[in-house]
Parts: sequence; C-alpha cells; structure tokens
Amino acid sequence: MPRFAGCFVLLLLIARPVVAQQPTAQDTMSSDRHEVTNNQKNHHFIGSFEYQSKETSIFADEAWFYSDEDKLVLVGNVTFAQGNNRISAERAEINTKTRLGSFSNASGIANVQPQRQQGRPGAVALPPMGGQETVVYFFGDSVEKIGPKKYKITNGGFTTCVQPTPRWDLHADTVILNVDHYTFLKQAVFTVKGVPLLYVPVLIYPTKEGDRATGFLLPTYGTSSIYGQSIHDAFFWAINRSQDATIQHDWYTKVGQGVGSEYRYNYGGGNDGSLNAHFLNTHESTYVGSDGTTVPLPSSRSYELRGGANQLLPGNVRARANVNYFSSIESSQAFNTNIYDSSRSQRSFGANFVGAWAGYSMNGTMDRQEYFYTTTQSVISGAGPRLTVSRNERPLFGSAVYFALTGEYANLLHESKLVVNDVPQDLDSGLNRIDVWPQIRYPFKKWQWFTVNSTVSWRDTFYTRSCPSADSSTPCSATNIADASLKRQYFSLQSQIVGPVFNRIWDTPDNSYAEKFKHTIEPFVTVQRTSSVDNFQQILVTDSVDGITGGTNLAYGVANRFYAKRRLTPGQPAQAVLRPRVPVPVLQLPWRFGNHDSSQSPVLPLVHAGRPRKLLALQRRAERRAALILVTGAAGFAGSVRSHFSPLTLSVRAMPTNEVNATMRADFDSRYHSLRAISASTTYAWSNLVQANVGWSKTGCIPQLTPDCSILGHDIDAGTTVHTRDNRYGSTYQFNFDITHRGMRNQQITGFYN
Repeated sequence: MPRFAGCFVLLLLIARPVVAQQPTAQDTMSSDRHEVTNNQKNHHFIGSFEYQSKETSIFADEAWFYSDEDKLVLVGNVTFAQGNNRISAERAEINTKTRLGSFSNASGIANVQPQRQQGRPGAVALPPMGGQETVVYFFGDSVEKIGPKKYKITNGGFTTCVQPTPRWDLHADTVILNVDHYTFLKQAVFTVKGVPLLYVPVLIYPTKEGDRATGFLLPTYGTSSIYGQSIHDAFFWAINRSQDATIQHDWYTKVGQGVGSEYRYNYGGGNDGSLNAHFLNTHESTYVGSDGTTVPLPSSRSYELRGGANQLLPGNVRARANVNYFSSIESSQAFNTNIYDSSRSQRSFGANFVGAWAGYSMNGTMDRQEYFYTTTQSVISGAGPRLTVSRNERPLFGSAVYFALTGEYANLLHESKLVVNDVPQDLDSGLNRIDVWPQIRYPFKKWQWFTVNSTVSWRDTFYTRSCPSADSSTPCSATNIADASLKRQYFSLQSQIVGPVFNRIWDTPDNSYAEKFKHTIEPFVTVQRTSSVDNFQQILVTDSVDGITGGTNLAYGVANRFYAKRRLTPGQPAQAVLRPRVPVPVLQLPWRFGNHDSSQSPVLPLVHAGRPRKLLALQRRAERRAALILVTGAAGFAGSVRSHFSPLTLSVRAMPTNEVNATMRADFDSRYHSLRAISASTTYAWSNLVQANVGWSKTGCIPQLTPDCSILGHDIDAGTTVHTRDNRYGSTYQFNFDITHRGMRNQQITGFYN
C-alpha cells in the first residue's frame, strides 16, 4: 500500500522539471495562437497548447502564464505525460516558484517501480527484474500540493486493476499524503467489484521509503464457534534497518484474551532469526459441537513459542536454534486458524553448533521432540545433548595409510507417557552413551582400472543403562531396562573392490545425437567382517549405532554405464563432461552370514485416537507399510524366512536429453524366484515453463511372505506444474491412483502467484 499511495506523488512531481526551469533549446512550445499582454508579463496560449521536452509532454486547450505572479494555469483536457505515466485533468494551476498547485478532476495511470534491494556488506544488490512494475490507476476531484512533500487529495482513490470495472479500489474523502512520513486517510472505503468491503473512519498509514515504519497495523476481525468473535490489534516497531518487533493483543468475546509478540533480525551473512511468542488466558465457556451438543471448555492459561535463528560465532562456529513449542495441545489446535497448525500434534525445540579447526571438527546438538497420540499420551525422543568430535582423515606418518578418529557423547532421550486403566504411566528408557571409533584406511590406487579400498576399525561403546535379563525371547525394551552399565566392543574389516573396469569409446562424428559414445563395465565386490557382539540382546536399540550385530556381509554386482558426448549448444564444441545416456542394468546381490536374527515381529505404530474412519485409514496405512517391509526383504520381521541372500536388484536410469529423465528398479526374491517390487518413473521439463512427472510402483505377491496380498501396493502417481517464465503465475495438479482397489487416493490442484 505505501507503493500505491506513493503514486499520488507523481501527480505534481511529473510537472516539476517543466515549470521550475526556463525552457532550454531542446524544449518546444506551440499553440494555434499566442497572445502577449501586460508588458510581456502575461502569455496566453490559445488552442492546442503543447509543450515538449526530453522526458515530459504537456497538452491543454488553453494555457496562461503570469510571470509577475509565477503562476501557470492550464484549462481544458489537461494532460501531463512522462514516460509511461500519464495524468489527465480539467484544470491545473501551478505556482512556478513555490512549486505548489492543484489539479481539478484529475485521473491517470502511473507505473510504480519495485523497491530496489539494498546490498549488504559483502553481498550483491540484485537489480529488479523487468516487467515487475505495478500499474496504478488513480483519480480525485482535487489534488493539491500544499507543501514540499505534502499533498492533499479530496474525494479520490486508486486501484491496480486497469479495467473498465476495476476488481477493487480504495476511496477516501480526504487524503493527506506526507512523503517519507505518514499518510492520513479520512472516511476510507475499500470496495471489491463495486461492493464496499471495508470501512475505516480514520486511517494513518506509513509511506516511508523502504516500506517499513513504526505504527499501528490494521486491525483484523474473525469469528469462530469456539471463541466467538475476535479482534486482533498490533503495533509494529521498526527498530532499525536490521531489526523489528511486533506487539499484538487478541480479544475473544466468549473465552478471554491473549497477548503476543514477534521479534526479527537480519544482519546479513547468514545471521538472522525470529521469535514469535503468544500467551492465552481463557475463562470457562461452552460451545456447540458438530452433533448439536453443548461442550464445556475449561479455563486455562497456555503459551506458544515459534522461531529460529542462525548465527556465526567467534572461532568460525556456526550456531542454529529452533523452537516450535506449545504448553497445551488443546489450545494450540483450537485457536490456530490454519489447517497445519490446528492439526499439529508435535512440539519440539533444539540447538546445534558446528565448528572445524586444523583437521578437527566438532558438532554439538540438543534436540527434544514430543509427539502426542492423545491429549494425555505422548512419546518423547531426541538427544540432550549430543557432542561429536572428529579427527578428519589424514595420512599416518606420511605414508599411504590414513587414520581417522571419532568420539561421541550422547544423552539419548526416550520417554513414553501412557494411560493404562486410567492410571498414568511414565516409561523412561533414556540413557547416556559414550562411543569411540578409530579407523585406519589403505587405498590401493596403483591402477585406474582396478582399485581396492580397505578399512580396519575398532569400536568401544559404553552405556549407562541396559537390560541384563533380556534374551532372544524377551528383547530389551522400556519395560525391562535397568540402571546397569554395559560395555560393547567389536572390530570391523571392510574391503571395497572395483574392477577390472572395461571401457570402449566410439567416435561418431556424423551422428546427429552425439559425436562420441562410451560404454563402461564396472564389476564391484564389497566384503565386510564384523566381530560378534555377544551382549547385543542387552542393548536398547535407539539408532544405527546400537543395531550392529556382527557377521559377514558380501555384496557384489556389475554396473554398466552408457555415455554420450553431446554438443548442447549449436556452433559450440561438445562438452568435455560425458553424460549418461542409457545406463544398462546395475545388479547387486548382498550375501550375509553371522548372528543376524530374523525372527522378531514388526511393531505397528500407535495410531492417534480419533474418528473411526481416520483410525481405519491410519491402521490400513500401517499394515501396508509393514507388509511392504516384509516383501522388500528388510530382515527381522514376521513372515520373512531366514535367508543369507537379500533380493537381487536391477536398477536402470536413462537421461537421453536435459529435459527427460527416467528410472526403473526391480527387486527379485532370491529364495522364491519371484518379483518382490518394481517401480518406474520419468520426469520431463520444457523450457522452464512445464514440469511433469509420472510414476508407477507395484509390490509383488509372494504367498510364503505375505498371505494377504490385498494390502500390497499397486499405484500410479503423476503431477504437472505450469508457470510463467518469471514464475509469477502458475498452477500444479497431482494425483495418486490405487490400481488394486480402483480408487483415487488423493488429488489436488493449486494455483499460485508471486
């Protein structure tokens, strides 16, 4: 709105270079007749008066210039034109000395340029893109310039809809416009399609340069069946160029009131942050539910915090923090107006810092997340804190052997708050863990066509809590964990062998697609031996560090790649970097020995208590997820049969042009010789205007693994995005279709403008 209000300034600023200077040699004035009276002091231009300068044109039926009074009077079809800006009026009277004056029955069109971005130290100020100007149509019975930067508009308004019937316009009886200060509007009415939508008796609006000024924001009004009618007031404080704050007050007719604040800062260089806080104080009330019954609402006091910050600290340490926390889930879901916040069941806060010095790096994290299944049942997870110190890989004593060391301390949080038989229970399975992990690596790179990367590592992990009574039939869990420390040690040896690699290149200078083709055959073998972890059953598994069981892994396969060297720009030499055109199948067959146990059952997620339809949908989704895990060969779940072999994987990726990309993947069961899963997808992009994607996936039915094949997935998903070249307007459509049950899972269409 400050940009729109600023268009009124153009009414008289356009005329300034005309009347403030004597005509130059490049300026021309003409009319049908010119009369001079009063000793050459009064000039009367009669009929088709026209003034032309380098940037400005003035037209009128008649013009009078009184040199002794420094007054210029224009009458009849007065038009000022400067660039793409134009003003029309019935009469104009201007004092050429004070540059004050007025227009009668004025209207016009002005192009308001976008605000130029101010560059910060060390940054580049991007110029505004072409075509981003705002076209403003303005009008007024009287437009007066009453001060150097002060204007008065009587019975006027403006709109950005330059149509015979504007979609919207803002009209006011009186407008006092102070450039680089504030604008006063009296009896302002905002109309849409000619229908009054908002009336404000008095409005003071900032029109300072930069679009940020201290003052009261426009109040907002709302209504709800729970909190009744509401009015929200806010005061904005522009502290300086890099900081601002907002203080707000909320009043609800049925439940009470609330106060909130928001603070933001941005010092450049990645140093920015914001914090939004809100406090709500409600009294007892009732509301009518969807079934027509009266629902009581108890009194409460709650608060909500949201924000994030990024800061560069001394010593080249980067710190980050975030908070998304509420004290009451009932208040958060009842008083938030957008669908995301009203359905949010998770609260969290955390901080992180990262630094590196002379070959060493440090990462510190504090993270706490709580997910609510009901208003009284939740699960807490995270780490508070987790500190990792690493010595980056370096040659050992100047040799070809590399040494690396990683150490970590973690306070792992895991707590379940349940209600069993109306009795609250708190199961705390959190613990402290100290982990030390040195590694030695020797890369054999004597031949480019054959490489061997061998790594020897040893790991020592200490746990403050464990499950001494756990065994294969009673796994370690929150119900049997005890304050008994445990120490785990193991070593690991791994070799990654690639080669021999075979290459062949074809020169095809007459080929219209590419001038060269290259085919690469790359066999690979990875062998890993991990010593057995005898006390694995006593460890509470919280992440991948705890889930190591020991044994031998063997993975081998062949990667085929087909490249094309293309000339992407006509007349330019072909690019030196080869791009894959149609990679031929990549086969991978892991083979595992050792103490891996595949007899445990899957644990389905606890679903949120709600409507029966929602429960059924969530439960069915959980069953599908579990079935997919069983079929795709993730060992350790019910129904899977013990096997040393994982599925045989075939993966194909093709990129024939920059616009088209396609992938295909298939998993074959090595025991039952059946297809476990197959999927294919492709994407297409055209001239940065259209992006489209299509995907197809199917989970194969193997009765020995999944007796009920109706829960297996068979889906088609697709989406298309169309937008203008400058991404100002666009639309997206996407859907997911269930082929098995012949129904649409979801579809949506959205539109956007920037």
